[in-house]
Amino acid sequence: VAMAATRSVMRAVRVFEFGGPEVLKLQSDVSVPVPKANQVLIRVHVCGVNPVETYIRSGTYARKPALPYTPGSDVAGVVESVGEHVTAFKKGDRVFTLETLSGGYAEYAVAAANRVFPLPDKLDFRQGAAIGVPYFTAYRALFQKGRARAGESVLVHGASGGVGLAACQIARAYGLKVLGTAGTEEGMDVVLRNGAHQAFNHRDPNYTERIKECTGPGGVDIIIEMLSNVNLDADLQLLACAGRVMVVGCRGRIEINPRDTMSRESSIIGVGLFLATEEERSECATAILKGVEAGWLRPVVGLEYPLEKVAQAHEDIIHSSGARGKMVLLL
Repeated sequence: VAMAATRSVMRAVRVFEFGGPEVLKLQSDVSVPVPKANQVLIRVHVCGVNPVETYIRSGTYARKPALPYTPGSDVAGVVESVGEHVTAFKKGDRVFTLETLSGGYAEYAVAAANRVFPLPDKLDFRQGAAIGVPYFTAYRALFQKGRARAGESVLVHGASGGVGLAACQIARAYGLKVLGTAGTEEGMDVVLRNGAHQAFNHRDPNYTERIKECTGPGGVDIIIEMLSNVNLDADLQLLACAGRVMVVGCRGRIEINPRDTMSRESSIIGVGLFLATEEERSECATAILKGVEAGWLRPVVGLEYPLEKVAQAHEDIIHSSGARGKMVLLL
């Protein structure tokens, strides 16, 4: 009876109102979700933290979940049970997710079976929690939306975070010339160790001039942009003819001169992983799992927090001096 009782409830973070990090409430009496048809229940070992989760929590994001809710999409753990019609997974399988239905900041999470993927043995749970949103977003930005080709150059702006390092690793493996920016010496080192041919400190007032010296008069073909509200105007000056800025992250408004796009016939393209089709998600998953197998895809884990420190994690992912890999919560 005691076992059944402990299994029916779990610790989970709940949000009852939109606001600052303080609205993240850790509760110990949340019901363990039950998987329905085509769903998988996962015992969560590690959950990734993404900047988008702070925007959703604040209530400023385009998509607002119904309150109360549990944040978190990138979990890694072990299958606890499966719903009807699930044949790809069984109890005990090591897995990672791209999304969850019940929220990942919890001891157990339910996910649709088509958002769950096998976690290769060569990766641990921390690395597993660093795959989902970062690698799928990076692949989508580079190829599905950015039409990147071998031999082109890519500038990853904010390259030391989860998506940035994923973009560096993928672009390098696919034959692009990779430039990355970071805000600290440590961040630049991490970027160089993960696929970038050259790294630049975006706190250096002349860093865009250094990038221009590196690319020459041709400019850069693709920019993967994590902070477009700060960088987009300058990005447009760095592009080659027919260059593309892929807007992956934004925290506000910015003023640009559209004429800068005319002189190069350049494009500004938004990237929204939640708009990917089933076929596109499948393409991402295939490429990512091949990368793990080949050995070039190695998720970099940055700061680690216990679930009790979730509010601090949300504070730090926005306000820390510089990222060095994917932030995760340990359960």
